[in-house]
Amino acid sequence: MGLLKEFREFALKGNVVDLAVGVIIGAAFGGLIKSLVDDVLMPPIGKIVGNLDFSNLYVSLSDKVDAANAGMAKAIAATQPGAGGGLASAFDTATRLPLAKAKEIGPVIAYGNFLTGVINFVIIAFCVFLLIKLMNTAMRKFERQKAVEAAAPAVPPADVVLLTEIRDLLKAGR
Repeated sequence: MGLLKEFREFALKGNVVDLAVGVIIGAAFGGLIKSLVDDVLMPPIGKIVGNLDFSNLYVSLSDKVDAANAGMAKAIAATQPGAGGGLASAFDTATRLPLAKAKEIGPVIAYGNFLTGVINFVIIAFCVFLLIKLMNTAMRKFERQKAVEAAAPAVPPADVVLLTEIRDLLKAGR
């Protein structure tokens, strides 16, 4: 019975509850940042770089995927002269299989997803940095204010001042 009581005391301590709240908020924040990167930042970046879809960037590790990509590029080149071909075709997601289809056919290295993950990490790390910087600034300001208040002598209440004056007058009158 003592072990159960100790566990309950541990689990209900403020630090554990604070940690749980932090983990829950952190997970929600991570989802928010992922959506920001995937849905808001990456499309304009892809547009600027030349209509690049980062989620479909991959390196094929299979001859089957290479053959399917070559067939798709040929079909597109037949209808759109000048499309595809060369090194640029490795980044032209319009002339290649989507990542999900390529994974069904054979192994691929999905480096586009990795790039998106790196951007997610950088944004989250920057937000955490700003939060810590804000907290440190607030703490320094609080410490300075506390030091100023401690340095200034406390003004005694009016009744204490009056009693002190009466005492001094009584001492002088003797």
